[in-house]
Amino acid sequence: MTRKDHLVLGATGKTGRRIAARLRLHGTPVRAASRSSRVRFDWSEPDGWNTALRDVDVAYVVPPPVPGPMHEFVVRAEAAGVRRLILLSGRGADGWGDSAFGQHMRSAEEAVRGSSLGWTVLRASNFAQNFDEDVFHAPLVAGTLALPVGEVPEPFIDVEDLADAAVAVMTEGDRHAGRVYELSGPRSLTFAEAVELISRASGRPLTYRRITRDEYTSSLVGQGLSRHEADDIAAMFVLMESGLIAGTTDDLASVLGRAPRTFEDYVVRAAASGAWDER
Repeated sequence: MTRKDHLVLGATGKTGRRIAARLRLHGTPVRAASRSSRVRFDWSEPDGWNTALRDVDVAYVVPPPVPGPMHEFVVRAEAAGVRRLILLSGRGADGWGDSAFGQHMRSAEEAVRGSSLGWTVLRASNFAQNFDEDVFHAPLVAGTLALPVGEVPEPFIDVEDLADAAVAVMTEGDRHAGRVYELSGPRSLTFAEAVELISRASGRPLTYRRITRDEYTSSLVGQGLSRHEADDIAAMFVLMESGLIAGTTDDLASVLGRAPRTFEDYVVRAAASGAWDER
């Protein structure tokens, strides 16, 4: 019998490219799909979804940026014969209450968890790699990271650990079906502590500064984000300040059988690559 593919959506993104590489090394048939991949997938173009889903056994899904499309995607996946869906989501999503943050993730969880498919939800803390691959990177290279959050810590998770967990869930049959895993790093750090570690490892005098939510939203818009994107990110920091997602969990160890990588390990790797060198 022909082996069906493991679909990785967002395959050129932060998590998808790492997961696809691991699956290939594992000898697993991979269908890498994104807006720029050979197999094209775009949440705003549902006419192309069926092609991506054809002959797929398991799919890793990064949720669409707006609420709603995941419900139709699940219907298409069921019709295509997909057996399992692995969804990336955010830590403690069902406890976010009326927060404006992450409505797209909560909508996607609702669709997946209400489906007839075998499903697993990976709820991740903030990625350590946000400091060198995403929105925190440019300010750090410039010398100062300014965010609307104070002394409430965050248990940053290394994306390499998330990728390892996703591959385990995708390749270990039904062992993880019906599970929601809350994934975190091994200890919580304030943003000021995180920037201090980056400063020491990079050899640069980097600083952290707390600003207001409005100041932060304006700075994101100035960097080219839409107002909606900026408001959503700013709302995340309001949620973080509540302390709801400040603690660590043991779920990553239960999936992988080992402790998560430390933030220091991430910082050493990124600093050695020149991530925070002056441009």
